[in-house]
Amino acid sequence: MLNELANLHAQCFPHKPWSAADFADLKKSGCEIIASQNGFIVYRKTLDEAEIITIGVAPDARRTGIGIALIGVMEADLKKSGVKHIFLEVAADNVPARAMYEQCGFVQIGVRRGYYDGVDAITMKKDI
Repeated sequence: MLNELANLHAQCFPHKPWSAADFADLKKSGCEIIASQNGFIVYRKTLDEAEIITIGVAPDARRTGIGIALIGVMEADLKKSGVKHIFLEVAADNVPARAMYEQCGFVQIGVRRGYYDGVDAITMKKDI
């Protein structure tokens, strides 16, 4: 499964692909991973908060609802665990991702200037 995740990550993020070992390290650190054939989400729970580490959808499957569905499955898991807040950060110039997060109910709570190689990171939160 981790090799398939690495291959899917490489499709989603060809400039900075993660290896199967990277995904194994995330699992060892306490991250949860939900994956389908065309998408994945990696997140971490801490007490009553969670953070989306990354989410990816294969380029040919984008704008089909997979990302929103993955967030929905994650939220259902988090609610069962007593999580009340989900956080994430997204590059300011990643307009499609920001729109998806807003559609899912996330709101901007801050900016990290120059966080992504000179591009600002938008921090977002959703209460569940």
